Amino acid sequence: MTDRNPERNGQRYEQVGEIVSIFNRSNIWWANWQQNGRQTRKSLRTKSKKEARLRAARLEVEILNGRDPRKLKAAAISDVIDAYCQNLETERRRPKTMTRYRGILDRLRENAAERNIQLIDQINIKFLDDYRHARVTAGRSPKTVYNETVVIRQLVNFARSRGMLAGDPLNGLKIREPKPTTQPCFSRAEVEQIIESSNEPQRSVFTILADTGARIGEIEWLEWSDVDFQRNVLHIRAKDGWIPKTGNQRAIPMTDRVRRLLRSRRREHRWVFTAAPSRTYPNGDHQISERRLLRSLKRLLKKLNIKGHLHTFRHAFISHALSTGVPEAVVRSIVGHVDEKIIRLYTHIADQRCQQAIRSIEQQPDGPTATTEADDAGRKMTAPADSKDSENHDEDGTKSTV
Repeated sequence: MTDRNPERNGQRYEQVGEIVSIFNRSNIWWANWQQNGRQTRKSLRTKSKKEARLRAARLEVEILNGRDPRKLKAAAISDVIDAYCQNLETERRRPKTMTRYRGILDRLRENAAERNIQLIDQINIKFLDDYRHARVTAGRSPKTVYNETVVIRQLVNFARSRGMLAGDPLNGLKIREPKPTTQPCFSRAEVEQIIESSNEPQRSVFTILADTGARIGEIEWLEWSDVDFQRNVLHIRAKDGWIPKTGNQRAIPMTDRVRRLLRSRRREHRWVFTAAPSRTYPNGDHQISERRLLRSLKRLLKKLNIKGHLHTFRHAFISHALSTGVPEAVVRSIVGHVDEKIIRLYTHIADQRCQQAIRSIEQQPDGPTATTEADDAGRKMTAPADSKDSENHDEDGTKSTV
């Protein structure tokens, strides 16, 4: 039987594939193989034996496919960015996502050009450290800097997977996700106050957002064909030029208020909600503007001395549903959540409100019996979440204006 782990010149080799073996030198793993009758060695740049095996296996695939890793030249940064954006379009990423990615990658391209860096293998940890520091100095939030770092990491990974880069110039990079920032959340009373104080067509949009937990983009792209009065649901599904954030379609049950509101609306156009006629659209048949709607809400919130934005209606819906005992799985099916961490943040808000409600009951002068019942109920409540998860969170982050 052939020894799969021969020893040569004091070095212990481990055969990984048919032609490539690995060995350790000064605590770093190397690859060894025969090519054109000559022995070739290459550092795998890792101290982990498990990772060394994986890299050696990928190296063997390159060799067998006729690519000499010693001669593989790194592609230009601009070429990698163009290829990556084309790949994202092929995967049908949302227009908002594409706009965000292109903004980050264009900024990266400009930053590299200013430093006279042209090749993708020059995007190393030192370059990334300088880039991140420049963004922090420019006043960008920790979450924005984190998101941009992730996109650059993805770009380098793409280059490696497409044979545009031999090694990993970002090997050893650790990306630390920042803690979520506290976000406002309307109370039920505040939601009703906002709706009552607004005018049409904003009032109808605010009502739908408050009673469904839908994202503003989902309401913006809502067609009359998505309104199913027979089943009493609104269908959130892809259209030409737009797909839901999670990529999946779902059905949202309508409250009586939403059903009455939609029954009373005219169905003159394709969209359920359209903006007022303008010079560009004299017939008033174009979609509502998220930006204008946000400006209108901000003016109203300033008058009412309430903090929030369009997405805060979604926060309020989720936290209220959880605090009133709606099962988490049902809330997920309605609002389309997929992230466990985000749901835990909303659950914490619900727990806080339940605890506040119990304290309010305890303060009522209804005698010792009422106090005892409140104490029993309080002991049955779930304790507030760990402080690490206690901050509210805007799951769209920098990906959306709301």
